Amino acid sequence: MPIRKLREFLDSHGVRYFVVSHSPAYTAQEIAASAHVPGKELAKTVIVTLDGKMAMAVLPASRQLDLELLGKLTGANEVELAGESEFSGLFSECEIGAMPPFGNLYGMAVYVSEELEDDDEIAFNAGAHTELLRLSYESYKRLVQPKVAKLSLPVK
Repeated sequence: MPIRKLREFLDSHGVRYFVVSHSPAYTAQEIAASAHVPGKELAKTVIVTLDGKMAMAVLPASRQLDLELLGKLTGANEVELAGESEFSGLFSECEIGAMPPFGNLYGMAVYVSEELEDDDEIAFNAGAHTELLRLSYESYKRLVQPKVAKLSLPVK
């Protein structure tokens, strides 16, 4: 969903947000530095498969996904990181790795790491490696209705 479609979705729900343009960056930590956003406030979207079904895990850029914790939460027997070739068609309007954490708009379950609830705002890629959207975490949670749990560990 290009930023325009995402913005239309947010506008239709009366959500206030800010667009943050930054120089091209590809890893979550590079994006946080480029956009001057603390790594704990920048949400990264990780696509996983849970017993073969695609889902989104959303966690702070400063953390890494714990597949075992996600498996316990979901009850899935097989939890794996999805390969780019598996999900690129689902997000054809987005640059690979820049998908916004709105799995609900793609028919995907969304699981959010509990650390993101510590901040009033959330920032995330908006479909391109040069733009972020920033909005209140409460608005994000209301629109997406993710399952929130302990999903991540500090990056080693």
